[in-house]
Formats: sequence, C-alpha cells, structure tokens
Amino acid sequence: MRSAGRLLAAAALLSCLCLQVLLPNSARAFGQVLHRIDRAAEEDDGGGLMPELSPTGSPKPLVPFLAPAPLAPFFNNTTPKLSGNCSLNFTAVDDLMTTTAVDCFASFAPFLANVICCPQLQATLTILIGQSSKQTGSLALDPTVANFCLSDIQQLLLSQGASDNLHSICSVHLSNVTEGSCPVSSVDAFESVIDSSKLLEACRKVDPVNECCSRTCQNAINEASQKISFKDGGLTSYTSSPKVDSCRNVVLRWLSSRLDPSSAKQMLRQISNCNVNEVCPLSFPDTSKVAKECSGTVKNGTSCCKSMDSYVSHLQKQSFITNLQALGCGKVLGEKLQKMNVSMNVYSSCQITLKDFSLQVGSQESGCLLPSMPSDASFDPSSGISFTCDLNDNIAAPWPSSLQASSSSCNKSAAVNIPERPAATSAQNGVNHNRLELSLLISLGTLLAAILLQV
Repeated sequence: MRSAGRLLAAAALLSCLCLQVLLPNSARAFGQVLHRIDRAAEEDDGGGLMPELSPTGSPKPLVPFLAPAPLAPFFNNTTPKLSGNCSLNFTAVDDLMTTTAVDCFASFAPFLANVICCPQLQATLTILIGQSSKQTGSLALDPTVANFCLSDIQQLLLSQGASDNLHSICSVHLSNVTEGSCPVSSVDAFESVIDSSKLLEACRKVDPVNECCSRTCQNAINEASQKISFKDGGLTSYTSSPKVDSCRNVVLRWLSSRLDPSSAKQMLRQISNCNVNEVCPLSFPDTSKVAKECSGTVKNGTSCCKSMDSYVSHLQKQSFITNLQALGCGKVLGEKLQKMNVSMNVYSSCQITLKDFSLQVGSQESGCLLPSMPSDASFDPSSGISFTCDLNDNIAAPWPSSLQASSSSCNKSAAVNIPERPAATSAQNGVNHNRLELSLLISLGTLLAAILLQV
C-alpha cells in the first residue's frame, strides 16, 4: 500500500510538471496534457464570410482533441432524472440534443461558449418549442411548466457529457422559452397576423455567405417581430424593445416548426453568428502599464513589447474566438491604447497577430481561431471531442487608423487581409481531408492513477 501511494503521488507530480511545461499559457483552462502533433497537407476549402482572403492561400486547420481516459467511460451515461411535467418532444430532436451536449462538453463549455456552445443551446431551445408546437399549438411554454422543461433539458444534456452549469454559462432564463412580453404565443394567432409564406421564403434557405450583409432572413424576422408586437394595440417605438425581443423568439420558434430540425439549426446558427462576429467578447484589463511603456516617443522597444506581450497573455486565457471577432478585438484594444497616447503601431512592432487574441492551446505559438462560419465540435469514441481551429495564419492584427476603411466583412473596400475560414475536417463533413492534429489527453496523473487502481 505504501508503494502504491508513492506511485500515485509520483503520477500526480508528473501530471503537474507536464501541465507547467507543456501548457503554461492554458494550464488553468485545460486539465489535459499535450500528447502529440501530426502534420500533414491540407486541401483548399474555398469561401467564407471574410473581407479579403490571405495571399498565403488556404490555412491549415488545427483539430484539438479531448480524448477519453481508456479505463473510464467518456460520458456519464446515467439515466437523467426527468420531472415528467414537461410537454416538449425530446425524441423529435434527439440528434440535436447530442450535438448540443458535445458542443457544450463540460471541459470546453466556458471556452467555446460565445461561438459554439451557447448559440447551439439557444437553437436547441428554440427548435424544441417549435417542433412541439405542432402538437400543442403554442409557440411558448407556460411559466409554470418552463422551469420543469429547463431542468429536464439540463438533465438530458448532462447525461451526455455537457456542463452542469449551462444555465449560468449561457445566461438561460425563463424568457428563452416563454412568451415573455410578446402578446402573441399561439400558432393560430401568429399565422393570422403574419404573411407566413413570405417569412418562410425569406428564411427557408439562408445564404451562408451573404446573409450577414444582405440580412434577407433577419429583416423578415424583425418585420414579423414588430408586427406581432403591435397585436395588443400597444406602441413599440424601437426595434430592440423587450416586447419586440420576446416576439422575435416567437417568430424563430414558428420558423423552426416549419423546417426540419437540421435545417432549422442551420438557419438559427447562421443568423446568430452574424451577431456573434460583430462583437468582441473579451474583457480588457487596465492598459495603463502598456501605455506607460509604449506611449509618446518609445525609447525602449523591448520594454514596450514585453509589456504588450504580458497584457495580451491575459486575453489569451479567456475564450476561443473567431477570425472576425479577433479583428474586432484588435480594433478595440488598439483604440484603447491610442486614447492613452500610444501612437506607435505596437501590433507591428511587437508582432501581435490576430490569433494572439484567442485562447492558446500549447506552449508554442498556437492561438486557436475558430471559423467565422457556424461550426460544431464533434465526438469520436476513439479520439474524443474535437473542433476545428486555424493554427497557421500569422496575420498581423491591424492597427486602427482614422484613414483606414472599416474592417467589416460587408465593406468591400476593407484593406485588411484576414484568413479565410478554416477548412472543414473529416469529422465535420465526412470528407477525408489531411489535417494538422493536436491531441489533448485528460490529465496524465488521472490515467496513471486509474491504471494503478486496477492493479
């Protein structure tokens, strides 16, 4: 027993050492150990919602894997304890629930929340109510039932490996499933007010490349939302009022009832990503130390860049972001520094790239930028959870300029070259692409301990 205890202690120590050496930038974020890197060529994958493609061509993707311990089940596989008081038809969206559980897998949910997990969870809630409305005739849950349904959804996802804290991570409230302040919640009342065929035609097939600029589907949704918000005779003076927001949820549920779950998911994820990519999700700490070293006439470039690198390292521990989000985050930070009298282009001087704003996945320079197009994580029983990152685009972060055109992806005159979206992997589309893979194993100490316990 004493010998076994020493081996367990050694295993734990080895695990900690591996984390410190191999994952210094993300040890707190991930409890896994860098295992291997396999490099291979990558086929081109064209398209993507980007202003202008990088002159270096298609990027090579990184596919981080969270692999299961060989001696332990990957998922909890416990039978979920359901309330029995929820009327939602979970069976109708079984595949969707599994996708959501993988997208919101416990270890990654906080770091994939903004781009993958929460948009997918919201889409799932919307589709669940939309599909169930075929039987219930209602596009909203009664508040007395809503809590039971939210609890059941959490239990079902938890049983498939999802985080047990999704309601907090994704800010899920009763308004996500009830009628809120919208005066219309029944299918009959909705279809008596709205030109359903016009709405469905606008959103049946959302253009994945042009929707964020043309806003064909989104404009139709907003028009319908405002129209049903007037149903009770009240006045709504602006499009983002709580009443219109509640009615927008109702419109999305109706659309989800008229499309199959897969098509509804594509529609919802696409229009949500238009909003996701417009906003930088990062929190920026105080920039006074950087400003002190880099403002005015810089006499010590090394000191300035050291301060800048230290600052950026705090951003790299927050979350995975998309290419377009990184572009926005670079602009936000640059403008903050300019307001503090930093006139030098510190991005260029200190070699700050777009991927430096996203979560890092190793001790080497390996910031992970997610696709700007909707994507999911994937699960393979042998390799675990994986998602696509772009590891190879060292595109310099653009320093803000009053003369520079907007970097919006809808601005055709934008002068910024940013990478095209990472190519899909075989796990996503069934095509056997060659790819760059980074495997992240669950803590080595956990594996060794499990082995020892079996002896």
